[in-house]
Amino acid sequence: MTILDRLLDSDPAIRWQVLRDLADAPAEIVAAERERVATEGWGASLLALQGEDGQWAGGACFPADSFHWREENQGQPWISTLPTLQLLHDFGVDPLSDRVSRAVQRVKESCRWEHAGQPFFYGEVEPCINGRTVTLGIYFGQNMDALVDRLVGEQLEDGGWNCETENGSVRSSFATTINVLEGLLAHERATGGSPASIAARRRGEEYLLERSLFRRKSTGEVVDPSWLQFSFPIRWHYDVLRALEYFRSVGTAPDPRLNEAIQLLRSKQQPDGSWLLENTHRGGVHFELEDGDNKPSRWNTLRALRVLRWYEERCVSM
Repeated sequence: MTILDRLLDSDPAIRWQVLRDLADAPAEIVAAERERVATEGWGASLLALQGEDGQWAGGACFPADSFHWREENQGQPWISTLPTLQLLHDFGVDPLSDRVSRAVQRVKESCRWEHAGQPFFYGEVEPCINGRTVTLGIYFGQNMDALVDRLVGEQLEDGGWNCETENGSVRSSFATTINVLEGLLAHERATGGSPASIAARRRGEEYLLERSLFRRKSTGEVVDPSWLQFSFPIRWHYDVLRALEYFRSVGTAPDPRLNEAIQLLRSKQQPDGSWLLENTHRGGVHFELEDGDNKPSRWNTLRALRVLRWYEERCVSM
């Protein structure tokens, strides 16, 4: 089997993206495969797990009965509403399908943040959460203008964002910044954005590019070795592949400051053409999507191949 065959021998959530991004399949074939995400496999399973209260596991960011996960040292649970909607977004479930529309309406009506009971699509106080909420809100057809304005106003002097700002931090976080950038880009794509939000997005991109996506600006040292290991699902975490996927999604020609990250990505391709799952983020899940760390990952292989395709095609055309 070729690597493309192995990717296609999978769940509809992967197959339709492979057909679109790697196989150049006709649009009608891609659309037909995408429709299956809400009715078959992983996507259908997630939708079926929504509770009578309109939430997953009874909570917005955390399951209703998970308040001791830190003390129990089990890792953050990933079965509540926010990470579940993130997965449905990553699967590319059709937001206009009746089943998905009903599920999102129930979230809008019933789900409240643990922070202070804010409605889900209003967001709460942490930019890392609010950036993801903007991404999800845009994807599922909600008006996110107010939350975008809040995020633009919270940008730090160095160009990024940090969830610890309310506790006095004045230095940005790579993880918070990528979450906000993804939200700002989604909003800009859907609405055209505003001069302020576009400028904020570009400043945030510079924050990452000035650091080659993973190095300290002051010393050039690697900030966190775990960022050189690729995860899926990525949750709120940061790594180099996530950042490269973001810049691919922007669609412009690759900035030369991405070159080192691209070389890292290339170096991780296995002899069989795959990429491994390297750094699963601990915590309870609805069900497994991969075979475990240090084994071939369909998701990381799909993501890596489409990044390299963008990089190589755009570099040749420059």
